[in-house]
Amino acid sequence: MTSAPTHGHFYEDMSAGQEAVRSCLVTEGVINAFADISGDRNPVHLDAAYAAGTIFKERIAHGMLSAAYITAVIGMDLPGPGCIYVSQTLNFKGPVKIGDTVVTTVKVAEMLPKRRVRLATVCAVNGKAVVEGEAVMMVPSRGA
Repeated sequence: MTSAPTHGHFYEDMSAGQEAVRSCLVTEGVINAFADISGDRNPVHLDAAYAAGTIFKERIAHGMLSAAYITAVIGMDLPGPGCIYVSQTLNFKGPVKIGDTVVTTVKVAEMLPKRRVRLATVCAVNGKAVVEGEAVMMVPSRGA
């Protein structure tokens, strides 16, 4: 097992415009595992016959799965290990389906006082936003 880095970016090294991107393929196995971990067993995610009768016409991923992809970028890449969530907003714009690749982008929108940063967060499929929001994070200081 590879050990995770012990710290990401320090507050002093960050600036507006910095960004990080990750891509994740959504498979049936990923959706099933997320249902098991979260306890959200809504049939729109797990039952093809049920989902066929919905507006989506097929199974869709949990919206919070995309939110988890946002936390992965924030927690591992930007700002990275050592940062602490203060807040996160999420606006769900469209479904994520089995076989979709979710491209998650986190971008520093604003440097705030008290070692905080405001981040623009977007998950997209085929270039179209499926989740948008913003996060505020507390970031370690180089001197702390």
